[in-house]
Amino acid sequence: MKYDAVEVLKKMITIPSFSGEEDGVADWMQEIWLEQGYVAQRKGNNVWVTSRHFDPEKPTILLDAHLDTVRPNSGWKRAPFVPLVEEGKLYGLGSNDTGGSVVAMQAAFLQLEQQVQAYNLICLESAEEENTGRNGIQSLLSELGPIDLALVGEPTGLQAAIAEKGLMVLDCWARGKAGHAARNEGINAIYEAMEDIEWLRTYSFEKESPLLGKVKMTVTGIEAGTLHNVVPAECRFMVDIRVNEYYTNEEVYEIVRKNLKSDVKPRSFSLNSSSISKTHPIVRRCRELGVSTYGSPTTSNQAVLPYTSLKIGPGDSARSHTADEYIELEEIEQGFRLLVKLLNGFDFVNSKTDR
Repeated sequence: MKYDAVEVLKKMITIPSFSGEEDGVADWMQEIWLEQGYVAQRKGNNVWVTSRHFDPEKPTILLDAHLDTVRPNSGWKRAPFVPLVEEGKLYGLGSNDTGGSVVAMQAAFLQLEQQVQAYNLICLESAEEENTGRNGIQSLLSELGPIDLALVGEPTGLQAAIAEKGLMVLDCWARGKAGHAARNEGINAIYEAMEDIEWLRTYSFEKESPLLGKVKMTVTGIEAGTLHNVVPAECRFMVDIRVNEYYTNEEVYEIVRKNLKSDVKPRSFSLNSSSISKTHPIVRRCRELGVSTYGSPTTSNQAVLPYTSLKIGPGDSARSHTADEYIELEEIEQGFRLLVKLLNGFDFVNSKTDR
């Protein structure tokens, strides 16, 4: 193949692609696919190609990795948009999350297309994953057609995430009554909030997952008061909740709402937990190849996909959103090779590896 994954990734790094601003890198993806002989489809800043000999009678596998990045934080010592290779590591914003997966999946798609497979393959570079934007993968669900399996590219250390925690953010308001701080009057909304915050800190949900552990609730922000001598009538706090596969976000919300005195409003119910059966052929194939499985505490496009899915890709999740983000060049190569081994000859029935 005349495809250089590292050079493609270097070019990606030079193009700022914050969520909702991926135009330039989406243009670049279309150019790459055209160079490889494919005319990519595009909706917004989402770009995808399908198998040349698409057969509607065959099942379809989706490869997805996102193009957008977070904004660089103030801790960067290197230039975030200047790709730099040092000691086998490629530094640059988005290199690990998820540029490495983008190029590994492109290379794997091109390799797998060299022979007839028992399935159709779609390779997607999606937008707005970092902010779960409406113009991301959710906007494509009717465009892509039926999908039987999705492999979501994220930095998993090439382990297979067979379960992923959901995410729900709650905005809460404790109500009190204003009064003068010098006198014994009013109802302090901060003290009202403290009771609810203590419940959130100590409550334990009954169902614990062997893969994802307990539902985890964390108060991550609090705001109240304007003047030192006024008892605050309102205290706002927000809660980050990571939900295991035994609960829906709606179920967790109802439990929280019934136990708090504060008013509670969810920002969204859409980022639910997901999991794939341990007996699914792709999971069996992972085991045959010696790929370990685990439950992931972080969310991805899996949270909004209505398909059976598995999260896997090169890189390390601990590097995501950090200063001086990097991916090892060897990880990209390993990611490409693993994807090909997983999917070459895969038939949804027989999970034997093609060695």
